[in-house]
Amino acid sequence: MEKIISYFETIPSSHRSLILISGITFFWLLEYGVPLFKFQYKKFRHAWPNLFFTLTTIVVNFVLAFLLLKTSDWVVETQFGVLQWLNMPLWATILVGLLLLDFIGAWLAHWVQHKIKPLWMFHLIHHTDNHVDTTTANRHHPGESVVRFVFTLLGVFIGGVPVGIVLLYQSLSVVFSQFNHANIKLPKGVDSALSWIIVSPDMHKVHHHYVLPYTDTNYGNIFSIWDRIFGTFSRMRNEDLVYGVDTYPDVDSNTDVVKLLKIPFSKYRAPEGAKFK
Repeated sequence: MEKIISYFETIPSSHRSLILISGITFFWLLEYGVPLFKFQYKKFRHAWPNLFFTLTTIVVNFVLAFLLLKTSDWVVETQFGVLQWLNMPLWATILVGLLLLDFIGAWLAHWVQHKIKPLWMFHLIHHTDNHVDTTTANRHHPGESVVRFVFTLLGVFIGGVPVGIVLLYQSLSVVFSQFNHANIKLPKGVDSALSWIIVSPDMHKVHHHYVLPYTDTNYGNIFSIWDRIFGTFSRMRNEDLVYGVDTYPDVDSNTDVVKLLKIPFSKYRAPEGAKFK
């Protein structure tokens, strides 16, 4: 455990980039072998907007990274935050740290974006992908990337999380998001078993169903317990899944990135009769 934390305390940027690229590559190839859906689409064309937003996410997090480091250093130096107040063995400290960051930086951030309209308009870009695959994982408007960063920063502050655990969490978060968005089919028993602990592909795909109430369920990223605790867990047959957003039917996976960037600032009107989130 100490070696793992020591590694992540000083992990080079090149290694973090390798984790992201390796994850996308691995699940991208796996999608060819065991696809959940056999999409009739041009895989590379579909990937372009998603990879563009992956790059903007990287830029936002790189520019703001110093705030995470400063906050993490401060909570450790001043002994502030949950982990600093609890005297636990290293393995427990790591686990609790990951749980806190996953709850505040991922689940809570995600839930809030579904409940506050201006934030939803940024998050909407993620849901307009109607061919969900591993590249969808980081399909986030730069504005949403900033919102998620703020919540992660809040998690570090409240949790009193050391930098090694912060960077471990971010690396795991990337891989798990790529995994649960991947267009792969696991044996149903395996997927169901995994969903009791972590967010499995079938579990997260429900969140991308195009209508309520399913869109407002299964917010988790790494751990599935938050949705079970807060009553936002749901199931759905894969055969019934329809990706996209009913209130924005004319915005799809391949929409021009410039148009996608403008959506949060547009005066788009949902079709008459459609229920806005």
